[in-house]
Amino acid sequence: MTLVITDTLDWDTFAEQHWDRRPVLFKAVAQPPFREDEVFRAAVLATRPPAPRVMAPTTQFTIGRDQQTEPGTFLPREADGSLDGYAKRMTEELDGRRHALVVHAFHAFHAPQWDRERRFCSGLWRRVGLPVSGAITTLFHGNYEHSPVGVHKDRFATFMFALRGRKRMRFWPTCPWSEPVSSMLDYQHLLETSFTAEAEPGDLLYWPADYYHVGESDLSSEPATSVNIGVPRTGHRADYDIPEFLYDPTPYSLVTGEADPGALPPVAGALLMDPALAGARLGDRLPPGLEEALETYRRAGDEQRVRERTAVLSLRKWTADGVQPVPPPAPVRALADTDRVRALAPVRWTDCPPVRLCGALGHVTRTPLPAEALGRLVTRLAEGTPAGVGDLVPAGAQAPDGPDDAAHEDGAAARRLLEELESFRALERLT
Repeated sequence: MTLVITDTLDWDTFAEQHWDRRPVLFKAVAQPPFREDEVFRAAVLATRPPAPRVMAPTTQFTIGRDQQTEPGTFLPREADGSLDGYAKRMTEELDGRRHALVVHAFHAFHAPQWDRERRFCSGLWRRVGLPVSGAITTLFHGNYEHSPVGVHKDRFATFMFALRGRKRMRFWPTCPWSEPVSSMLDYQHLLETSFTAEAEPGDLLYWPADYYHVGESDLSSEPATSVNIGVPRTGHRADYDIPEFLYDPTPYSLVTGEADPGALPPVAGALLMDPALAGARLGDRLPPGLEEALETYRRAGDEQRVRERTAVLSLRKWTADGVQPVPPPAPVRALADTDRVRALAPVRWTDCPPVRLCGALGHVTRTPLPAEALGRLVTRLAEGTPAGVGDLVPAGAQAPDGPDDAAHEDGAAARRLLEELESFRALERLT
């Protein structure tokens, strides 16, 4: 099979000719989803040990084929300064031995990086639909001979962005062995039936979920760095989504499955959500793939709790743009009437009596602001033009007591909502 190589990433052409069909290599992507400085910073945060001599659940480090159980000095540090600095230190400390750093749930550890990835993926979602369970992001770094797991097939369609060094991916359209195993570490006897793609910094490589593959970094002795975005395409079950009704997912729970509700019957579920369904008020319906999960949860919870949790999940799904869990919000800062703000992302809301829920960029908050006032505020923010905070809160909000008590309460609620939206990074404070 011949690999398709092109200089232009056009989502319409991609969806029509390549999506779920065949691998394609895009050379020197014009607007890459990752930047080297952001990836280094995220790697430092994502690999921080949760306790002394304990490897973070999201982190794997191997030397040769031996997986390390303690972080030692193997993980990125602020003092390294960059991916180049980290690679140089590891080469010296390990005397050039083959090694691999793999970081799962990578997108959740650096907000600007997450937002860049979200914007990149949004063009694809508009053509093929939004992933119900969200895309996964994984960092690969090192001079390892091949992927630690060997030749394998995922349930994810994958976009690999080459960030540093050169990396080769080897593919097989169908399973190349007859043994009853799911992966193959020693695969030299399978090379004749494979084909390869070689990615350089700035390149983007895509392959469908049904292709068997292995990553190879032995094009040189220098460590290579790449980041993969995986989109679930096969083998998804709606019961995978039930934990979201029970607890808020984190990067660690995404990897470890902590708080798993236990054995549940396998249920087929939709993989993608139709982007045409995303309206301004979303909490009255859940993405189709979660309906069965909701029924399971509904049988165990009270009606009000189920209603509110359903609305929260719906708002999160649509506003996170298919990349979850999202980075935590920034600290809330007070806004004065004289401050000017501008929306950076869509803000969506829904009624959930006795409160309303408002969401942006994968975060959701409760607000007592009346529906009419909330609707006006969201509509004004959607214009995308700067506005003074004093002009956005309801009229009469400055009166602390007396006949304008209600207006004062609404003003306080509107101001608090604006402050939370800024902490979600959906609102920009202009100076």
